[in-house]
Amino acid sequence: MDKIQGLHPGALDFRNAETPVFIPKDFKNKMLAACEDIIDVIVAPNFKELTQRSIPKDLQVPDEDAHTQFLVFDFGICRNAEGGLEPQLIEMQGFPTLFAFQASHTEITAAYAEVPSNYSAYLNGYNKESYLNLLKEIIVGDHAPENVILLEIYPEKQKTRIDFYATEEELGIRTVCLTKLTAEGDKLYYEHAGEKIQVKRIYNRLIFDDLNQQEGLENIVDLTKQYDVEWVPHPNWFYRISKFTLPFIHNEYVPETFFLNEVKLPVNLDEYVLKPLFSFAGMGVVIDVTQADIDRITDPENWILQRKVNYAPIIETMDEPAKAEIRLFYFWKNEWKRPVAVHNLARLSKGKMIGTRYNKDKTWVGGGVAFFEEG
Repeated sequence: MDKIQGLHPGALDFRNAETPVFIPKDFKNKMLAACEDIIDVIVAPNFKELTQRSIPKDLQVPDEDAHTQFLVFDFGICRNAEGGLEPQLIEMQGFPTLFAFQASHTEITAAYAEVPSNYSAYLNGYNKESYLNLLKEIIVGDHAPENVILLEIYPEKQKTRIDFYATEEELGIRTVCLTKLTAEGDKLYYEHAGEKIQVKRIYNRLIFDDLNQQEGLENIVDLTKQYDVEWVPHPNWFYRISKFTLPFIHNEYVPETFFLNEVKLPVNLDEYVLKPLFSFAGMGVVIDVTQADIDRITDPENWILQRKVNYAPIIETMDEPAKAEIRLFYFWKNEWKRPVAVHNLARLSKGKMIGTRYNKDKTWVGGGVAFFEEG
């Protein structure tokens, strides 16, 4: 923990789990196969048509590109009906996560975890160097690093800020608060050391829904207007590849999911979780669903019912065993036909859900890393 804190002192603002997760190759291959089925849906010609309704009308950003550059897939380690272990997809997003921080986190964990030689946190032959090189190639591209920014709102207050600092360090770009961004015509600028610098490419870490929770943002740049700037990834992909996509996926490792306005009630509500489409970080999720919860909803087209999964508390700790989720990282260069799995993070939990708010009084929980058996 001291070494991780020492990467950027004072910046680690989320729980960290020192316990790594070791994943056998058959379990790994089940997750990867499920991801390929999901990617089949994403690369299909009608995907944008299927997901057009996912983007709130007041948050649509112009100049959307052909595909996102980043995807992540969250799989729970679950028990099936026969008592065996299997992955179940919990969520996915066409949006970045702790990509730069996780490279250092993995290296620190591997130094004490006695990782067998045939296990790696990276996938498809990547290692720390080639992974970070690919990350820089995708985010910075052919631009000078000073013309590429990581965009967030009040980044110094975000719980994930340690990743922003790691990204600056590894890629040579700067983190810029949305309130510090200025527009002149169709050009965007930020200031550094008294110099006005044009923004040509944005590594987007801004969750637009988050802006609605902020006060005092009346004079910020309106990002729904057209600007001479490239997005990595484009904001619209946050919505297209999200909970909204789940009802279109059919795979044994993806829990059955319905739009609430399309489901044929009654169903056994105790077997489902109710989730709002337009929220993040687990906000608004109803775990123990009742008919009264259903009846209160006035916009059922913006909610999903997702079949519950049975997390397996199999990670032994100093007190009670922990449950785990594996978040797979996929990167997608513009010249690639499909995204490629490259790395991961793990999250341990002893609460009803994985997030921090459900584990405040728990120990041996938080973010970590999984090591996969190769082959």
